[in-house]
Amino acid sequence: MNQTRTPSVPLRGPSRPAERAPAPDLARGMMLLLIVLANTPIYLWTTTHSSSSNHPMNEGTLDSVVSAVLIVVADLRVYPMFAFLFGYGIVQIYLRQQAAGVSEADARALLRRRNLLLIAFGAVHALLLWYGDIIGAYGLVGLILVALFLRRSDRTLLTWAGIGTGLLALLAVLAAVGAFFAAGSDGGQSSASPATESAFMMAPIAEEDPLMAAVLRIAYWPMIVIGQGVLGVAVPVAILLAFWAARRRILEEPWNHLPLLRRTAVIGIAVGWLGPLPNALHHLGLLAVPEGVAWVFWPVQLATGLVGGIGYVALFGLIGARLRGRRLGPAGSAVAALGKRSMTGYIGQSVLCAPVLSAWGLGLGAALGSATMALFAVGVWLATLVFAVLLERAGKRGPTEVALRRLAYRRSTASPADGGPATR
Repeated sequence: MNQTRTPSVPLRGPSRPAERAPAPDLARGMMLLLIVLANTPIYLWTTTHSSSSNHPMNEGTLDSVVSAVLIVVADLRVYPMFAFLFGYGIVQIYLRQQAAGVSEADARALLRRRNLLLIAFGAVHALLLWYGDIIGAYGLVGLILVALFLRRSDRTLLTWAGIGTGLLALLAVLAAVGAFFAAGSDGGQSSASPATESAFMMAPIAEEDPLMAAVLRIAYWPMIVIGQGVLGVAVPVAILLAFWAARRRILEEPWNHLPLLRRTAVIGIAVGWLGPLPNALHHLGLLAVPEGVAWVFWPVQLATGLVGGIGYVALFGLIGARLRGRRLGPAGSAVAALGKRSMTGYIGQSVLCAPVLSAWGLGLGAALGSATMALFAVGVWLATLVFAVLLERAGKRGPTEVALRRLAYRRSTASPADGGPATR
């Protein structure tokens, strides 16, 4: 007997410009500045880096001050913020498909393809340019959390986010206790010197052979994906909180959530900046901590970085509320244009940094210090900003966003404008 199969509703295409809230795009655009500032110190490949940060030791006063500021403001604060915005976008995509009548199975399949593609994009990014790629880590965590938590209750989301936050706090406490006893037993000496740790960490950048550097990058990359993405806990927690927040449209309608956003911004940024302050003082030589136990700052940096990253998101939510009914000025429009093309901007940073700074390229990282590297990083961000503005004026998306959408929305999609088949 023949059965009539109900045709599935085509996937709903990407959002229209008028549908985009300014807060997430502004946050992504400014976040990219913090990302390049946080990542580029590792390109200082001829120096010995501290065991408590990615910053060189024993530099001059100006260089040390720049490093200390980045330890407080950027280090391990940015990627939880990016993870939150990534998780928020997952729910936006899912809800947009549901509103268009797309089946649950098709909407989940779209998210699954998208996360798998992010893992693939991250692997290519690592192989060619930057082993510290975080795109693949977000794709992996997104793949897991969509399967486990997308349809779970708000209470479940907050419970597991609380468990993860508690684990990070416990890890920081245990690390502090362990460091105390280690310092007392061996004077803070460690089996691995900072020079040895730096050599391992920077091997893909200090390698002069381009082919061997690529091999090292792709070999190191899974450690970043698993370690920072999953085992670090901060990324899954940030994404779970984003699932909860996106259901309430907190960043699309921030004016309805001002008390929550104010509390989160004040508390989050305060904790996010006070937490790494001892590490910054140690880097400046103002707090005497044996280098052998300085690793204790890492778990503290990680735990408070999660809180600080969420505080940054809340701050941009408040900015979005202030912008209600107003047009963005030239600066705000430029930052938002970059935020709309955040993956292009992120990979663009590697295109501008890796071949210029690495030993297998021009090797400029050997000639810079922390202060001049920060200036270089700002210049890279400005270059990606200009590129994004040119694309915005031309009405074009970023090239990586175009590639991701074409591969993820491989079925015919409904146009966001008229509900008909999309032409691109």
